[in-house]
Amino acid sequence: MATTSIQNIPTVKGANDAAAKAKLGQRSLGQDDFLRLMTAQLQYQDPFNPTDNTQMVAQMAQMSSLSGITEMSSTLKSLAARMGGTSDAVSWIGKAVLTPTATAVADAKGNVTGAVELDGEAQQVKVEIRDASGNLARSVSLGAQPAGMVDYQWDGKTDDGSAAGAGPYTISVAATDQNGQVVKARNLAWAGVSSVVPNNGKPLLTLSSGEQVQAETVRKIA
Repeated sequence: MATTSIQNIPTVKGANDAAAKAKLGQRSLGQDDFLRLMTAQLQYQDPFNPTDNTQMVAQMAQMSSLSGITEMSSTLKSLAARMGGTSDAVSWIGKAVLTPTATAVADAKGNVTGAVELDGEAQQVKVEIRDASGNLARSVSLGAQPAGMVDYQWDGKTDDGSAAGAGPYTISVAATDQNGQVVKARNLAWAGVSSVVPNNGKPLLTLSSGEQVQAETVRKIA
């Protein structure tokens, strides 16, 4: 039978003393500790040489200032946690971002610029654009495309050359591979960033279309 040496096992008292010393070494004085020390100082002061009131007021002022700084630091840490990367995303206000969305708006020239994002290689990619009333404005076949992003631009006109209207437009994408199986695809549209707010620690963008999207979904910034 194996024998365990007892010379390396600390006694209960020794272990408790070590733990107490370690805990004492890690502890810092707080406001409650300061008040207890001040009370003890007043209780046991020399009646013929009492504590200077001016000195006590100065100590209390220092403790109050330290307490205020600690609370402010805690508040700032909490605020920073809630803001997350919002401060970085704020620089996107006024810029255009490319994000997954079915809604698109025309630019100053009446063009709608976007992209199709394909999760795999597709033999046939079809894009349908509907106007604000839900009517089909344009149907375009992009043919065979590799996996990734495929850029496109629409001039805002229907098949007969007439203007499709002011929008906003709803764009749907359908893609299939060489076996006729569906390839996962989504529309990406460019839109201006109007504002940025924190949302559970993550920046939330409000786009010029009125839609709100998470900053982490942005593919490109222009």
